Amino acid sequence: MAEQQRNDNRGDNRGPRGGGRDGNRRRREEAPPSEFTEKVVSINRVSKTVKGGRIFKFSALCVVGDGKGRVGYGQGKAGEISEAIRKGIEDAKKNVETITLSGSTIPHEVIGRFGAGKVLIKPAPPGTGVIAGGPVRAVMEAVGIKDVYSKCLRTNNPQNVVNATMEGLRSLRDVAQVAKIRGKTPKEIFGSKGAVADGETTD
Repeated sequence: MAEQQRNDNRGDNRGPRGGGRDGNRRRREEAPPSEFTEKVVSINRVSKTVKGGRIFKFSALCVVGDGKGRVGYGQGKAGEISEAIRKGIEDAKKNVETITLSGSTIPHEVIGRFGAGKVLIKPAPPGTGVIAGGPVRAVMEAVGIKDVYSKCLRTNNPQNVVNATMEGLRSLRDVAQVAKIRGKTPKEIFGSKGAVADGETTD
């Protein structure tokens, strides 16, 4: 009788349980929405043969961007796909950079190189859309470029292509930035007959 009373008292002292699946679901619902759009470029599976069998691991290449000129990419590795994607997105958010844009396209033509990757990126008139393959398209949509031409000139490896695309975007400069580097005014860069506002020259 005394033992049963002790058990009842012990059960009464227990508070509400906040852990488990319900607690995790509640924390996910309360998390604020992210300012970045998240894209998974590629998922690669690697197997290792050991004495007891084969061990599979996954690597995910991810891109994040706010659609307003900020973009970053990262890679995550784990034993599960979901965990690899989560790590890749966290790594991408740590490497966010600001890219120079010109409206819905880029200021000028550029070629990005990284390892065996070589990507040609050219500006396009409004309404053209994103003419690009998978890895390049993911970067362009994340950064907020809506009209552009692009072509992979060498390897199609997603990691090299994404790195080459980012190298090309980093090298973009507008009129004001070039004039500041040269120690001149935008009018001096274009000359007396040039249009300073948008960088277009007239005959």
